[in-house]
Amino acid sequence: MTQISPLYSLERAEVGVVYLDVNRRVVGMNDIARATLPVDELRPFERDVLSFHPERSRAKVAFLLEQAAVCPVANPPPMTMIINIPERVLLIKVTRISDVESRPAGYILIFHDITDAVSTETPESTDRNQRRRLNKIPTASDNHVVLVDTEKILHLYSDGHYSWVVTAEGASFCNLSISDIEARLDPDVFMRVHRSHIVNIGAVKAVSREGSRVVVQVIDGGAGVPVSRTSAPALLQRLGVTNMVTTGRHP
Repeated sequence: MTQISPLYSLERAEVGVVYLDVNRRVVGMNDIARATLPVDELRPFERDVLSFHPERSRAKVAFLLEQAAVCPVANPPPMTMIINIPERVLLIKVTRISDVESRPAGYILIFHDITDAVSTETPESTDRNQRRRLNKIPTASDNHVVLVDTEKILHLYSDGHYSWVVTAEGASFCNLSISDIEARLDPDVFMRVHRSHIVNIGAVKAVSREGSRVVVQVIDGGAGVPVSRTSAPALLQRLGVTNMVTTGRHP
């Protein structure tokens, strides 16, 4: 049976459209947006679009709008973010619109719901409060969205509200925060070893101490990944390392 590409499915999928005025208030949306977003619960109309997003997502939405405002001609890669209620992964792009005098008239926000393309149901995720597990991470490269299989990921590291996903081919930018990604990765495969780093346990090829810091090397992963003092004992136990002292002061 021919396997359908997730990106092919994405291209055929209908898009959600949300219209914002110049003050970023929601003034309209299409039926797909109404069906995807928790409209009845959040009542977004005539409210600033930031007001009904979770606190941790507001900086991302603001960044999207700012980029659309200052670079109306540019073509930045689409952004991805997680909407908490319901828990979805949306591929979002925003453009500014202007009136006949070329004055700002508002914004058009367009999104694809790519949850089914990048995640799988787990027994726990049937609970409304649980998150579906990611098996692909959406990344941005040369104005394209690349879905990276989690099995190919060596490690991930934080870049403010965003992340970098490292594979044997290199690092790719991801608009999801490292905490969002951690919560939806398989904990039997990945471990948060530092506030800014997650490693694929199966990709670790060496563990060493550099001064007071524990560092792991991953296969073809470049520079070592730092391990926090609090995470070191659990990591070493998972790796079966029993003779390395983990005391000392490091983050």
